[in-house]
Amino acid sequence: MRAFVLTAPGAYEVLEVAAPVAGPGEVVVDVERVGVCGTDMEFFTGAMAYLHQGHSAYPMRLGHEWAGRVAAVGDGVDPAWLGRRVMGDTMLGCGGCRRCLRGLRHVCEKRQEVGIRGGRPGALAEQLAVPASSLHALPDSVDATLGALVEPGGNALRAARATAVGPGDRALVLGPGTIGLLTAMFLRVTGAEVHLAGLTEASLSFARDLGFAHVWTEESVPGLPFDAVVDATNAAHLPRRAVELVEPAGRVVCIGLSGEPSRVDTRALVLKDVTVIGILSASPGLAAAVRAYAEGSVDPRPLVAATVGLTEVGAVLAGERPAGAGAGPKIQVDPR
Repeated sequence: MRAFVLTAPGAYEVLEVAAPVAGPGEVVVDVERVGVCGTDMEFFTGAMAYLHQGHSAYPMRLGHEWAGRVAAVGDGVDPAWLGRRVMGDTMLGCGGCRRCLRGLRHVCEKRQEVGIRGGRPGALAEQLAVPASSLHALPDSVDATLGALVEPGGNALRAARATAVGPGDRALVLGPGTIGLLTAMFLRVTGAEVHLAGLTEASLSFARDLGFAHVWTEESVPGLPFDAVVDATNAAHLPRRAVELVEPAGRVVCIGLSGEPSRVDTRALVLKDVTVIGILSASPGLAAAVRAYAEGSVDPRPLVAATVGLTEVGAVLAGERPAGAGAGPKIQVDPR
């Protein structure tokens, strides 16, 4: 089969590689769609922390936001999975440690992450092998485009829920990228007043086109009481700014990662009685994200600017926009 292989920072090939075989407890999926994400770009540049911590190494096959159809099942797997449309959890815990046994596989110390960590090949290929236990079935109303948005959607849904806002509350999302916009969409469903802050007029204009009326630059954020602030950026100074902006007894949710440490004055946290929550993974939010897409309460299709083939992935990772791409922040890949 054909697969996109990252061989070194900035170096890649589309290669013919051995097709995967479903081992015990595994399935093989015909991949229909894959999302390209900021983590993939960090591997492309060589900046991703896992490379320097020994959790990942080149050559590697990226791709952890995916949807497809089960083509084969291994020993011990219910044959009813055959032919079903699915997406899968990125985080694959060992299954036997204290964290896994407590239902926290996404923070297992020994976990693999599909297309990211532990040598587990990703979905930027025609086929993918994953444990059947990681699968989530997709209803007919969740097409391939939406299916590949379930993983980022699960992250965003968890961030939105962590704010604990509802009708009468006001929330601010810093960063109108894919995760920030998805978080804003899930926040909007709660009935809260949702504000977004970003850098470029293009990104702010796109947010307005999605129906968000309260859109600001960092400098123009109004002096309103924000019951929750979500940092969905890679800017090291914004967690501190989030603490400054949030109301006393409010919540700050951090889902973005910067390339250097962020400095937050814990005295401000204590004196304002602020709760700070970090969100690592989509795992606990995947099923709810599928339901939200299926019901239509959240429709992230406009976020997808273009769908490309495997041969165009390298250019996308290098920051190029495909010809004819729309205004959205997400690029998806059809490996076939």
